[in-house]
Amino acid sequence: MIIAIDGPAAAGKGTLAERLAAHYGLAYLDTGLLYRAVGRAMAEAGLDPDDAAAAARVAAALDPARLADPHLRGREAGELASRVAVHPAVRAALLDLQRGFARRPEGAVLDGRDIGTAICPDADVKIFVTAAPEVRARRRTDELAAKGRDVPYERILAEILERDARDSGRASAPLRRAEDAVLLDTSALDREAALAAAIAIVEAARAG
Repeated sequence: MIIAIDGPAAAGKGTLAERLAAHYGLAYLDTGLLYRAVGRAMAEAGLDPDDAAAAARVAAALDPARLADPHLRGREAGELASRVAVHPAVRAALLDLQRGFARRPEGAVLDGRDIGTAICPDADVKIFVTAAPEVRARRRTDELAAKGRDVPYERILAEILERDARDSGRASAPLRRAEDAVLLDTSALDREAALAAAIAIVEAARAG
C-alpha cells in the first residue's frame, strides 16, 4: 500500500505522514528533506540555489545519509529547499530515488508537494493536507517559540504566503491537489483528530 500525502508548508502533513506510517507499519519518507539537503549542500559550498545547473549536479550526487542532518529541519533549510525545488532538473534527479522508496514490497508513506501528482500518481491512497495560512503561521510561530526562537508571527505568515506562491507557481510539478486526492483541512483539528481523520480516509480507500 502506497500512501501519498501532499500539502503546503506547515499544514501538519509531515507529522501526520509519520504517524500514519507507524500505524500501518510502513516505511516513511519525508521527500522535502531531499530538497532541503540539496539546498543546504549548495549553501555550504557557497553556490547560488537559484543556479539550476549547479543545483542539478548537487541533487544527482546527493548522499541519502545527509537526510539525518538535524539542521535540515530548520526554517532556513526550508527556504533553500523551496528555491532549489523550482528547477526541473533537480526534481528529475531525485525522481528515481523517491519512486524506488515507494516500490518497497510492503509499500510506503511519502509526503511532499507532488507525491500524488508526479511521484506516485498511482498511489493507493492520496491525501491533500491543508490549513488556513494564518493557522499554519501560528503553528510555526509557536513551534519556533517552543525551541527558544522568537520570530514574529507576521514574518512567518509572509514567508508561508511567499512559499505557497513559489511552490504553486513553479513550472515543474507544482503544488496542487491531485484530482483523486481526499482533502483534509486541519485548521480546526489537533494532532489526534487529524490522525483519526487520515486513518478513516485510508480505511475507506482500502474498503472500496
